[in-house]
Amino acid sequence: MSLDAVLARLDAELPQSLDRLFALLRLKSISADPAFAADVRKAGEHCVALLAEMGFEASLRETPLHPIVVAHWTGPVENPDKHVLFYGHYDVQPVDPLNLWHADPFDPRLEERDGVKVIAARGAADDKGQIMVFLEAMRALLAEEGRLPVKVTVFLEGEEESGSPSLEPFLAANAKELSCDVALVCDTDMWARGRPAITTSLRGLVGEEVTISCADRDLHSGSFGGPAWNPIRLLAKILASLHDDTGRVTLPGFYDGVEETPADVRASWDALGRDAESFLGPVGLKTPAGETGRSILEQIWARPTCEFNGVSGGYAGDGFKTVLPAKAMAKVSFRLVGKQDPAKIRESFRARVRSMLPPDAEVAFHPHGGSPGFSMPFDSPWLAGARDALTEEWGVPSLLIGAGGSIPVGNAFAHHLSMPTLFVGFGLSDDRIHSPNEKYDLESFAKGARSWARILKKLA
Repeated sequence: MSLDAVLARLDAELPQSLDRLFALLRLKSISADPAFAADVRKAGEHCVALLAEMGFEASLRETPLHPIVVAHWTGPVENPDKHVLFYGHYDVQPVDPLNLWHADPFDPRLEERDGVKVIAARGAADDKGQIMVFLEAMRALLAEEGRLPVKVTVFLEGEEESGSPSLEPFLAANAKELSCDVALVCDTDMWARGRPAITTSLRGLVGEEVTISCADRDLHSGSFGGPAWNPIRLLAKILASLHDDTGRVTLPGFYDGVEETPADVRASWDALGRDAESFLGPVGLKTPAGETGRSILEQIWARPTCEFNGVSGGYAGDGFKTVLPAKAMAKVSFRLVGKQDPAKIRESFRARVRSMLPPDAEVAFHPHGGSPGFSMPFDSPWLAGARDALTEEWGVPSLLIGAGGSIPVGNAFAHHLSMPTLFVGFGLSDDRIHSPNEKYDLESFAKGARSWARILKKLA
């Protein structure tokens, strides 16, 4: 079986694979700091050279900030009817504070932490190590079979750690070239060491800042308290109206587009044992506050929320001041799932606020971004193939998990390229990404490459 030979090659050539990874990790591709612009370009050029060496038609594409790597496989393909786009980013986070690193962050090395062999360097997990497991899988497939299982386009950006300002304009301008059957994104984690997972959902976000104004100046609470409207009182009433006693959000139409998670998936989440005690205990809490009847993981991975991120108004200094403030402000965020429409959620919130104001009050809104949630259909054949491949490699059932935060690239691919995204990564929650002493488990690197080889064969 040719796959066995591919996997055996990956095992035998692990030292050479690490050498190639270390060469990339030595490049100081910090995209957020203009002082490292030349280093970012060197990292992009390095990726182009790696892909060209493997036989890809690879090039560095200019953007207003940092270049994008685009590479197409035009050689032999086992199933030319299948075409995947692999996405990653070759830029990294700044390393400050440098004094907290145990060693030079751009001098990669193998070391042991808590009995586990790890690759230590900035970018080891986020995202250079994750990129290289895919490239090494293709290298072994080409060496053993002389072809790839499916057509592959590689897309690596150099601005992910600085907000990806060039990503969507580039996708829009090059949609015809980049549109494929499915995108493969590696910038995610496993559930735990030895337990692979596919991230099938990510929550979107709507941010709103609301300011309520009443009197034209702060008022003495003894002279005006009672007859004069207090904007803090109004704001508190409005915020309290946004949830019912079961934790559900009360805005009209808020749950439009929110689908129920399949029972078998919920059961697999329940089996992970992430209860209120284990989840909330480490942060000093005991009782869950979300939707009644929903598990911790379901709330984070599959349910929308409304949260208050900041409230201010009146006197907040030391001592006491008897004042009716002229203004009160709140910052409110909504985490979205499924097909919830950010624009409709924003307008529903604003309509609620306006409906609860007396004639003497005025309101001003300031938006703070809005993006929809992401979800991969549970019946997707791409999902099924990848899940089977991971299960075969790791020897345990691969999990379908969600993420409470956002990875905007999935929605960008859906919007500009009209294709789904499969999030498969081999990072771990203790990889210390964005922090000093970042690492990537050696097992994640070695078995990650084997996993991608299996996935590509399954997708064919």
